Amino acid sequence: MTQMTDPVDILSRLIRCPSVTPDEGGALAALEAMLAPLGFQVERPVFSGEGTPDVENLFARAGSSGPHLVFAGHTDVVPPGEISDWREGPFSAAIVDGELYGRGAVDMKGGIAAFVAAYGRHVAHHGAPAGRVSLLITGDEEGPAVNGTVQLLEWAKARGEDFNACLVGEPTNREALGDMIKVGRRGSLSAEVLVTGRQGHVAYPHLADNPVRAVVAIAEVLMAEPLDAGSERFPASNLEITSIDTGNPSVNVIPARARLFFNVRFSDRWTPESLKEELTRRIEAATASQRFRPGREAAAVEIVWRERPAEAFLTRDDALTQSLIDAIADVTGRQPELSTSGGTSDARFIKDYCPVVEFGLVGKTMHMANERVALSDLEELTRIYEAFIARWFAAHA
Repeated sequence: MTQMTDPVDILSRLIRCPSVTPDEGGALAALEAMLAPLGFQVERPVFSGEGTPDVENLFARAGSSGPHLVFAGHTDVVPPGEISDWREGPFSAAIVDGELYGRGAVDMKGGIAAFVAAYGRHVAHHGAPAGRVSLLITGDEEGPAVNGTVQLLEWAKARGEDFNACLVGEPTNREALGDMIKVGRRGSLSAEVLVTGRQGHVAYPHLADNPVRAVVAIAEVLMAEPLDAGSERFPASNLEITSIDTGNPSVNVIPARARLFFNVRFSDRWTPESLKEELTRRIEAATASQRFRPGREAAAVEIVWRERPAEAFLTRDDALTQSLIDAIADVTGRQPELSTSGGTSDARFIKDYCPVVEFGLVGKTMHMANERVALSDLEELTRIYEAFIARWFAAHA
């Protein structure tokens, strides 16, 4: 059996595939070619959704029975931007001064390469684990996340796959490898608030109704009072106004309508439903206020909630978390912080199927020009993953 044990070689092959969302770009084909010699059965289902591009995904499993450990990630990457901003070509996988350059080096082809190499080393050193190991890899994480992990999980469940635990290889570390594990994520809720007024000339405001007045009141009440102070494992919820737009190019015309957009990253003190109720209450109170609209009726307001809000969640699986903590300590000597900070990831879907944690590379250069990973970090992550695989299966023996 051929062993894939060099993460630098694996990552170089993956980076050379221009797999910008939603294009497969050869990345899944390259991964399949590397997994098959390790004993994985590989399938590459394609999923479709209305109004979204078809996306190819990959599911690979080694072993037929016993405890089931899943590694999840994505081979799709964000666009490289201006090529002239790159020191080396974004898909060249060039190595300069001990660092490997390329789009996806950190987010997150590097994590995939480290896990494949770690599994190859485990097989070489100890034989196949006493159970099942799967890779759940999507080509849709950096896109709308409609035809990727969500459908891949449903597809796997329909085929009888049952997962005991999952490790997501997203970059989680801030400064050094081993400083942070994500053991949960804040929720995310977005909405558009549409205020309808009456268009008119700015010199004759009594003949018009400026919707911006209501938008200002809504923005103020949404942001004035903190939603909460956080909880034991979650930072305080945070609401940000992301855009206010009238679509009005003229300086002497009162606009007919105005739109306000916001996003909330929320703690476990809220559910999407309870948060919607609170924010609706605030918006209705603002529109009823006369502060910005003296003598006017309440503004005509419509709230459009964005689909598929993410719930806050926390993983409570001691065997999973401790296996990873101990593996990190074995290799780096660090005790990682257990965090729920940051944005959303595909862990928000996986948590409905099994306990999930996230751990990967240092994220300083992800999505930037000259995205790169230190070869020493890539090797260290491979050693952590190898130790984690051994510890997790030992805990489930």
